[in-house]
Amino acid sequence: MSHRILIVDDEPNIVISLEYLMKKEGFQVAVATDGETALQLAAEFVPDLVLLDVMMPKKSGFEVCQALRAVPALVATKIIMLTAKGRETEVTKGLALGADVYITKPFSTKDLVLQIKSLLA
Repeated sequence: MSHRILIVDDEPNIVISLEYLMKKEGFQVAVATDGETALQLAAEFVPDLVLLDVMMPKKSGFEVCQALRAVPALVATKIIMLTAKGRETEVTKGLALGADVYITKPFSTKDLVLQIKSLLA
């Protein structure tokens, strides 16, 4: 069975490229373009990993991360924050709220895939 990845980003170009990349790597993919939809989808889809942007409509990635960590069924879900917000305070906040990895944009897709495979191994 392939791993399930939830992509959460409000930038269409990023969503398209990440979705293509993840499907090419053999993952099952779901996409949310705002924080509220991300939480609804996570409950239904139960992803193994979430690629999570910080700046989004309705709920920020920080709020989504914190909410996901509070759901018993999603405690084992890995979270990679993938964002342009790269100041040390934001990185620290993301990790403190439960993100497993914090990657700033722009990022290498090759490195991202390696990070994902490592987390899901």
